[in-house]
Amino acid sequence: MTQAPSGTEAVPAGGRLRILLIEDDPGDALLVEEYVADSTLDVEMRWVQRLADGMAEAARSAPDCILLDLHLPDAMGLGAVSRIQAASPSAAVIVLTGLSEDRAGPEAVASGAQDYLVKGAVTGELLDRAVRYAVHRKQAEHTAAELRVNQQRAQENQRLERGLLPVPMLSPGAPVSTTSCYLPGREGALLGGDFLDVVETADGTVHAVIGDVSGHGPDEAAIGVCLRIAWRSLILGGHRNGELLALMDRILIAERPYSSMFATVATLSIDREVCRADITLAGHDAPLLIENGIAASVDARPGIALGLLPDADDWSTTRVELPPAGALLLHTDGLVEGHAGSGSERLGTEGLIRVIKAAPSPRDQALIDHLTAVTRGLDGGRHLDDIAVLLLGWGAAGRSAGDGVPQPRRP
Repeated sequence: MTQAPSGTEAVPAGGRLRILLIEDDPGDALLVEEYVADSTLDVEMRWVQRLADGMAEAARSAPDCILLDLHLPDAMGLGAVSRIQAASPSAAVIVLTGLSEDRAGPEAVASGAQDYLVKGAVTGELLDRAVRYAVHRKQAEHTAAELRVNQQRAQENQRLERGLLPVPMLSPGAPVSTTSCYLPGREGALLGGDFLDVVETADGTVHAVIGDVSGHGPDEAAIGVCLRIAWRSLILGGHRNGELLALMDRILIAERPYSSMFATVATLSIDREVCRADITLAGHDAPLLIENGIAASVDARPGIALGLLPDADDWSTTRVELPPAGALLLHTDGLVEGHAGSGSERLGTEGLIRVIKAAPSPRDQALIDHLTAVTRGLDGGRHLDDIAVLLLGWGAAGRSAGDGVPQPRRP
């Protein structure tokens, strides 16, 4: 056994258990060394006599197991257990108690220790079993904790999905079909602040929105949900175009957690009776109009992003004539800001138009699957931004025979 020197790091050989003994009595420490020698354990053991030294050593050497006496010069009782656990959360803790301390061991386990041993009643075999059990139990606790975190993340993702990717509010015979997709920028990440929605009003007009809140994280996702719900409520309340964006701007400024947060938004209304769409942009890319498999950017007037200039009121609506059959593609910038290959060139709108032209099918889910697969493949994982895509189709070219209203695709 080695007494841990101050300022050095214990680096055990590969596969060996690292044990830290915190015991102020040299005689008891010698007994523990003899118990270890009588066991089958292959260990690297360090010994300190004070809790403060043990905490420092644990932080340096990250032991697998800590043998802790409850009567130390600078710590008495169960408080030492919580203190050493705080210093080394990953280590299993075995408390050393005296023969007369009937309740100390069980109480230590209740306080978070993995096991306890009674001095004077320890053997090499008993120590062997206790250390192995304690280490395995600690590993199981870590695994269970990680599982709980993953479950909580999955539940949070589901709640965010419901808020950011609602089911389109369309009648069974709606004149426009919808297909959508949302992919987080990082594998296993929570959804960010991108949002989209589609609503059909009583007059048969189909309204759609797509937006992107600056930044990534729960705050941005919460604001994305807030803006999406606000948009749906305002649309159903009869608000349109620049007036609609002005109200969303006020909501964003009132609800955002920090003043630099902004959001880009594109909202449109499709009137199939007269084959036209009204498009209003707030710092967002214009939609692409797809006809016969060929895409072109809609020439819509740009406007300032929401939240950048309070009371800007700088949003104009562009009216666009639509072909008898076709589709409008709305997307967030994650789809076009990735790389166009191994070099530094970015895909951009022109690159996206080329990807659409090469698609095996210009319709529905097949087109969205093609876009996300090709653009992500070209980027090679270098641009870590969320991707939201919304495809609105009408006529024979916009919907396959017998199609209903597709549900949004979840990540």
